[in-house]
Amino acid sequence: MRHPILAASMGVVLAAMGAASAEVPNNTVKIGVLSDFSGPFSDQAGKGSFIAAQMAAEDFAKESKGLKAEIIFADHQNKPDVGSAIARRWVDQENVTAIVDLPNSGVALAVNTIMKEKNRTMLASGSATSDLTGKFCQPTTVQWALDTWALGNAMGRAITERGGKSWYFVSFDYALGKALQRDTAEAVEKQGGKVLGSVSHPLGTSDFSSYLLQAQASGADVIALGDTGADAINAIKQISEFKILSGDKKLAALFMQIVDIDSLGLKAAQGLLLSEPFYWDLNDSTRAWSARFAERMNGRVPTINHAATYSATIAYLRAVQAAQAIDGDKVVAQMQSAEINDPLFGPVRVRKDGRAIHTMFVFEVKKPEESRQRYDYYKLVRTIPAEEAFRPIDKGDCPLVH
Repeated sequence: MRHPILAASMGVVLAAMGAASAEVPNNTVKIGVLSDFSGPFSDQAGKGSFIAAQMAAEDFAKESKGLKAEIIFADHQNKPDVGSAIARRWVDQENVTAIVDLPNSGVALAVNTIMKEKNRTMLASGSATSDLTGKFCQPTTVQWALDTWALGNAMGRAITERGGKSWYFVSFDYALGKALQRDTAEAVEKQGGKVLGSVSHPLGTSDFSSYLLQAQASGADVIALGDTGADAINAIKQISEFKILSGDKKLAALFMQIVDIDSLGLKAAQGLLLSEPFYWDLNDSTRAWSARFAERMNGRVPTINHAATYSATIAYLRAVQAAQAIDGDKVVAQMQSAEINDPLFGPVRVRKDGRAIHTMFVFEVKKPEESRQRYDYYKLVRTIPAEEAFRPIDKGDCPLVH
């Protein structure tokens, strides 16, 4: 609430007039964007996620038949206790019916339990831990864009196939880092590779020298960064500064987004492989929506989190309208009932474990001379079909599927 750039939009109500519905109190749903507005994930999510949710509510108003949508926001400060307190207040006192975005897997796992208790919907559009659709799956949660299994599967296979057989991990010392490392290691070992070791670092680390020297000393073919946002950017800059990579050694940045590449610059980032389900320049539909987004964001293109927040929010609103209910289990069941034709992610199917299934891609970051303009950063090297991109539903230990 301390961010004046967002405060003016705080109470925006986007509505189409019509008859009230008894099943949806006051014919209104209230969606809270719970995000990082001031920390290491604020560029990936933050204000852009709030804008994306507003865009979804605006677009839904054109077809809403009277159902109204209100979008609010709060900063969870990357603290599970802070995120949990906000979630409880929102549902108990402010009639919030759904929470969206949730970058920071520790916060997401905490809120996941609360939303199940309250029977309200959690749209994990910015959360990456695969445990949300595994052992901690809930009938009230949908995980939209990607997860650590999908990232590990794509990156572990792509880099191992290019000769990276031995790996050393430098990872966040919290839920996301542990899940990224676990799921990528599994993919590497399936491809005949091996993990030589790992080291963990706190969220918000600025000095990576000791961690990187341990990775270098391991002799591994691949140094894998099990982190993202500002931490990953700092690590990659220091890898270059300390000349950690030499010869045929490779860097696996397991969870990078386009704003991270922009911060690094193509000179430092060129040649990096990364996996994403969305890229602003992928097709006519993604370009058109991204242009609308950029108009509100001073020319910045959307990240995965922003696109996923838009898509999950409008899918949720349509499901509420169809189900005529705000109960989380009923709304999620409605989202699972039919394939969703999404303009940003293509055909999407929500499984029983809450995992939204769609195509994933592997991109390579362009060389500076290959880029035509700012944000023209990726070239497509592999398309992963939806049925291969995500963990098989019977392998995640989700109690909802047994």
